[in-house]
Amino acid sequence: MKVASRILVIVAVLLSNIMCATVAWGYRDILCGMQHMCCSAPPSVAFLYAIPFLVLIAVCLIAAVVLHRKAKNQ
Repeated sequence: MKVASRILVIVAVLLSNIMCATVAWGYRDILCGMQHMCCSAPPSVAFLYAIPFLVLIAVCLIAAVVLHRKAKNQ
C-alpha cells in the first residue's frame, strides 16, 4: 500500500505540472487572440482549465493519505 500511495503522489505532482502547462498555453492563446482581435474572452478565463486538474490532484492526494494510513496501521 505504501507503493500505491507513493505512485499517487507522483501522479499528483505530474498532474500539477501538466496543469501549469495547460493553463499557460491557454492564457497565451487567449492573450495573443486578443491582440489579433479574434478573441473576446479575457485571459483570466484560461484559469478555468485548472479546475479539472485540481479535482484530480485532490483525489490523488486524499487517496494517497488514506492508503498511507492503512499501511501504517497494518
